[in-house]
Amino acid sequence: MTHISPIFNVAQVRKDFPNLHILVHGRPLVYLDNAATTFKPQTVIDAIEKHYKTETANVHRGVHYLSEKATAEFEGARDKIKNFIHAKQSCEVIFTRGTTESINLVAHSYGRHFLKEGDEIIISEMEHHSNIVPWQMLCEEKGCKLKIIPFNDAGELLFDEFKKLLNSQTKLVSVVYVSNSLGTINPVKEIITEAHKLHVPVLIDAAQAVTYHSIDVQELDCDFLAFSGHKLFGPTGIGVLYGKASLLNTMPPYQGGGDMISKVTFEKTTYNVLPYKFEAGTPNVADAIGLGAAIDYLQTFGLDNTLQHKKELLDYGTQALQSIPGVKIIGTAQRKTSILSFTVDGIHAHDIGTLVDNEGVAIRTGHHCNQPVMQHFHIPATSRASLAFYNTKEEIDKLVKAVYKAKKVFE
Repeated sequence: MTHISPIFNVAQVRKDFPNLHILVHGRPLVYLDNAATTFKPQTVIDAIEKHYKTETANVHRGVHYLSEKATAEFEGARDKIKNFIHAKQSCEVIFTRGTTESINLVAHSYGRHFLKEGDEIIISEMEHHSNIVPWQMLCEEKGCKLKIIPFNDAGELLFDEFKKLLNSQTKLVSVVYVSNSLGTINPVKEIITEAHKLHVPVLIDAAQAVTYHSIDVQELDCDFLAFSGHKLFGPTGIGVLYGKASLLNTMPPYQGGGDMISKVTFEKTTYNVLPYKFEAGTPNVADAIGLGAAIDYLQTFGLDNTLQHKKELLDYGTQALQSIPGVKIIGTAQRKTSILSFTVDGIHAHDIGTLVDNEGVAIRTGHHCNQPVMQHFHIPATSRASLAFYNTKEEIDKLVKAVYKAKKVFE
């Protein structure tokens, strides 16, 4: 791994990511699909390879060397995550497959246990489908009502409308921290404070936020927080649910079997303590270790030290795309991250995506699992360039050139 000084250096960082140096259609890859998944530094790849080569074993259940070694690495990753999000205790960190499973865990375990007919759940109009569908399923099953916080045409939540939705029937609020299609940074601290005035717990979908800047769950005072490893320069198939221990201890298990038990008889099963009560079966050991390695990597330069670079990329990309005739940026909130969703007059997003790919530029096209957002703007889809700290202005220039070339094809 390249040693990185506390002053962020994008040229040095790019050397750490093997995927950045491949060719696509005979051209150097320009990867601008980071909101979907991020590339992995070599140290993450090495950590996973090392586990499979020299440390493969199941965790928690063995007394032999390899099992104890794997257990120490696995639980060490949990401790790293605890410190990374500033949780109070490691037992508040639950390993899941990703943000989607984390939200489903809360919907199943907290929602089905505590919510009843007539209770209300508040989400926003800009939620990812993963933070819509589980609550719809819960509402259908329990007879609850789903309330929606609207947003304006800039992509900003209407906070006053949120306050109007809160009432004595509200039993849960679940909102996205950073929109994956608009880039909007939502005022989650204010949302949490307002909800807590009525003793309403709040879940934060931090899938995009966790890669943007450092998060302090104690300072936010959120009750639950979910994110995925593969958005955080770590492996796929691993994610995290943070929950306050006081809440997690009141919730029944999500799945049965494996490590979530303390004692089993045919008459009765006693459940394990946190966090294992929610981690049934053999866990994803290698990818948890990989996620821990990703956090180690980010701490070599500090995620917050990348903020200025990403702001410069956002400003540069916004100006560059808006200079193209017929291009419209979707999502112009005052507070937003380096996500650029756009439409091009007369050309479907999928055609844009295909044509810029021919130039070696990878962007995402479609509804981005945000169909209600597309409905708000009366469009079928957008093209989305999502920028990570390893991207450069030169790569944005290549995107702009590719969009111009795509337009000429249709002209």
